[in-house]
Amino acid sequence: MSDIRLRQDILDELEYEPSIDAANIGVTVEDGVVTLTGHVHSFAEKHTAERVAQRVKGVRAIAEEIVVRLPENKKAADDEIASRVVKILAWGAAIADLKDIQVKVENGYVTLEGTVDFHFQRSAAESLVRRLTGITGIDNRLRIRPMMDVLDIRHGIREALKRNAEIEAENIDVEVSGSHVTLRGKVQSRRERIMAERAAWSARGVTAVEDHLTIEEPKGRFNS
Repeated sequence: MSDIRLRQDILDELEYEPSIDAANIGVTVEDGVVTLTGHVHSFAEKHTAERVAQRVKGVRAIAEEIVVRLPENKKAADDEIASRVVKILAWGAAIADLKDIQVKVENGYVTLEGTVDFHFQRSAAESLVRRLTGITGIDNRLRIRPMMDVLDIRHGIREALKRNAEIEAENIDVEVSGSHVTLRGKVQSRRERIMAERAAWSARGVTAVEDHLTIEEPKGRFNS
């Protein structure tokens, strides 16, 4: 696909997305590498614009340079934003304990620091904060508290793989070094690969997942 065609596809997809105003978003493409420029009215729009561009076929990489320009009626003082962040994290069922999370806000830019037990909690915290009005950006520095019992981590992941009807667990090998998990073996589809990764990330204390799974269509699948 040519860069000109890819640029037009991205512009069309941005325009099609109902949750953002794409009028002030610029797109340039060079060898499949996309640069997004311009401005939007909220951080949620900025995040969505990047996700929209990522899903367009032919995109190899994205440089996101969109600026958030808050309308006057959406601007808020940093202490007010900080209070909102603490409240929305407290309301979020996924965030079990706030005492290990610190919130800093500077010119609407939110920094999250501290520790959580699971990868999904780290992602959930950022997702909750992203919904707030008045923020201009998020720096998620939350770390996952490592769990040093390697056997427990491996056993938990293996059992999760076995319980999932979409995964052929016997074809997947799970290696654990500290809090780092490596998956090796064969799966039959991209979805199965994603589900296996999700099972690994769901284990308590996992800080990294390295996926070396290969997708191999089952023999005879397309035979008449």
